[in-house]
Amino acid sequence: MQNSLYPTDLSDEQWHLLQLVLPRRKTPRRRGRPPADLRRICNALLYFVRAGCAWRLLPRDFGPWKTVYHYFWRWSQQGCWQIIHDVLRGEVRAQADKRCEPTAAILDSQTVRSADQAGERGNDAAKKTKGIKRHILVDTLGLLLAVCVTPADVPERAGARSFLDRALVCFRWLRRLWADQGYGGEDFAGWVAAHRKTGTLRLEVVPRDKTRRGFAVLPKRWIVERTFSWFMKHRRLVRHYEVKPTHAEAWLHISMIGIMLRRLA
Repeated sequence: MQNSLYPTDLSDEQWHLLQLVLPRRKTPRRRGRPPADLRRICNALLYFVRAGCAWRLLPRDFGPWKTVYHYFWRWSQQGCWQIIHDVLRGEVRAQADKRCEPTAAILDSQTVRSADQAGERGNDAAKKTKGIKRHILVDTLGLLLAVCVTPADVPERAGARSFLDRALVCFRWLRRLWADQGYGGEDFAGWVAAHRKTGTLRLEVVPRDKTRRGFAVLPKRWIVERTFSWFMKHRRLVRHYEVKPTHAEAWLHISMIGIMLRRLA
């Protein structure tokens, strides 16, 4: 049993679940530096995404920050974060008595301001924000199915096309997608429907009620908005700091890994 120093630290039960899906280590050599404590590395990354500090300000309880960054970088390059995330998502869906693959999903994007040292960015004229867009596809529980990070000047439909091809191949059971008016138009709806030869996949635009003033909860669209609010509770995600889009996507997966582990244990 390991004592928890921070609220983001993994409990013994959570660590047991996560340990089962972590990349397998090579056999340690007899000489040289001892291998890093993977539990401490994972605790450091969950702390980092929630606290939003700079790498060099990472508390020393987690060990050298360069070691933590090395594991984050290496597992991001190998696509491990998405694999871990997808395995845990299946467990959460099973816990909620859902099929392993969804039949319906919600599509949306979020514009986030970029920091000065961040990589490629664009200007979202509608939001008057210079930064990036997070294009995400979530299931009816609000869990991530697919994500893509682009400059903010990329339109919603163009951003969706950049990752929906792969997502719709992976999730063959999808039959309905809900989205807002930014994804409207017969051309885009036809492009989505063309991914199923039988015509069983349909894009449904959920419009905003223009006659109603003030805040209103929109059917199905509130699910993806709640997912965005989960992101905003992680300070590393409030602003875009990453140079590489793959790192930005990795942090989204890591934040959701923490959320799903709390649900499972």
